[in-house]
Amino acid sequence: MTRVTGKSFNPIEFPRPTMISVNGVVLEVFEAGQQNSGKAIVLCHGFPEHAFSWRYQIPALAAAGFHVIVPNQRGYGNSSRPTEVTEYGIEHLTDDLIALLDHYGYKDATFVGHDWGANIVWSLALLHPERVNKVINLALPYQERGEKPWIELMEELVGADFYFVHFNRQPGVADAIMNENVFRFLRNIFRKNIPITPPEPGMLMINLARAEKPLGEPLMDDNELSVFVSAFESSGFNGSINWYRNLDRNWHLMADVKPIIHQPTLMIYGEQDTIPKSENLKNIVPNLDIVSLDCGHWIQQEKPEEATQSILNWLEQQNAY
Repeated sequence: MTRVTGKSFNPIEFPRPTMISVNGVVLEVFEAGQQNSGKAIVLCHGFPEHAFSWRYQIPALAAAGFHVIVPNQRGYGNSSRPTEVTEYGIEHLTDDLIALLDHYGYKDATFVGHDWGANIVWSLALLHPERVNKVINLALPYQERGEKPWIELMEELVGADFYFVHFNRQPGVADAIMNENVFRFLRNIFRKNIPITPPEPGMLMINLARAEKPLGEPLMDDNELSVFVSAFESSGFNGSINWYRNLDRNWHLMADVKPIIHQPTLMIYGEQDTIPKSENLKNIVPNLDIVSLDCGHWIQQEKPEEATQSILNWLEQQNAY
């Protein structure tokens, strides 16, 4: 197997964006490897992130022969921010990605997701299986649909202060606090070796926005952090939090979808991430490979070389390049 050990994984100059009208919105999209037509790979960020979170993977994937497509999804960066909460439902988030494939003329693509982006990619593989040829997800395994809607269940299990619940039950409160403290919030959440959800998270996002002293080692340098800060100072957090406000609605929308993902799939966990590993993932994803890296939640940024190498090795095993 060809290894790329020894190559630099430092990000090259980040691509310039293109604004693309699809599915009733405009998406800010970053591309590399446009000359590699025919092999598309789409990278989907999580919360509270940005296409820039894939800066280490983009050049390596382009060098491996892929047309790399990295959108800021609706609600993020300079992409559209619809005002209606329901415009951030899973059907719209997945349809945006299908419309991107149509825009570029691709029948299908490999989709890579981290955190909330992984949730979208899992759903995409179920709702539009013919458009997804392979799945690579980081941090968040497939979340099995239980008997109760997500927010109702979380409220019963962990209480009204849990941030998923708070976002839904007190709309606008967390948004305003986070919007007023963009730098502090992002500086405090983007840390190495600390989990995104500690054992007693409570008002996690509000606490991070208010905390004066961050915990742990910084995930990135000041110049890198400034990309995220500038983006959220412009966009605010309302649109991105609206993804959470559709969780119960998504639960109803996915009621009749059989949860079996047939595509070849790579799941990458961070060993120090408190998002639990799935004990049942192999039953839902029969064609599954798993990699675990010694890091927290921000896998592709905290362990960029190892994450990129894992992705490239797996793609080569799949004869993808």
